[in-house]
Parts: sequence; structure tokens; C-alpha cells
Amino acid sequence: MEIKVATLKDIDILTSSRVEVLRAANKLDESVDMTEVEEQSRKYYERALEDGSHIAILVMEGDKFIGAGGVSFYEVMPTYHNPSGKKAYVMNMYTNPEYRRQGIAYKTLDTLVKMSKERGVEQISLEATEMGRPLYEKYGFTQMESEMELV
Repeated sequence: MEIKVATLKDIDILTSSRVEVLRAANKLDESVDMTEVEEQSRKYYERALEDGSHIAILVMEGDKFIGAGGVSFYEVMPTYHNPSGKKAYVMNMYTNPEYRRQGIAYKTLDTLVKMSKERGVEQISLEATEMGRPLYEKYGFTQMESEMELV
């Protein structure tokens, strides 16, 4: 098993795995058309990997995709609690069901957090599924109470 930082050479596996992750997270079967999501994901990866605003991790066993994770970087105005204004958002965490409970997601998350901190980012957030919540809590993430979202 290899955990590697993806490059633009990995664009095909990145876009197809993104669709796989979204299908799993949203409980979508193969009948749901994900063409637009795949096209937009490809464009996102092309831009964000090039400019460094996203790091994607692929977990592979030979040529077989077994897991993924990503972190997007952005900046907001400095605050008392975050004087740099730098933030990171962990997303696209996934492990193939055959490989779960082997520490793969934890290693992927740890890699993403360490890479974020190497960039001087201390404020890291994510959106947790019910299945992923225990992993994130074990790592030290806590529930946020003050954020709101307009949908």
C-alpha cells in the first residue's frame, strides 16, 4: 500500500475517485448522472493542484485505488484566534470498504494535517459524515458550534 501526493499526472484517477467518494457519501447508485460533477472536478484539480490551493492524497495498492483525501487552502481576514488568516478544509476522505479498519483513513488524515501545518495553517476544519465522525474525534477534531450556512 502506498500513500502518495497526487500530481496532474493522476488527474484521471482523481476525477473518477471523486465521483466514487461522492456516490458513497451521498448514497447515490450508478443511475445518477455525475457527468457534470466529474467535468467540474477535473477543472478544479487542474487549477488547484497547479496553483497549490489543494493537496490530494491517493492511497493505492499497485494500480488499485483504495483511498483518498484532500485539503483545500484559503485565507480570510486575520482574527485574534487566527492571526495569519490561513485556513484549511479537509475533504474527499474515503477508504474502499474492503480496506476499512486498517488505519488507512487515519494515516491519510494525519498526512493532510501535517502538510497543512507545514504551510503555517493552524485552523483546519472539515465536514464529517456519521461514519467518519469517530475518526475525526479520535484525531482531535471537535464539533463547531458558532458557524452557520446559507443554503
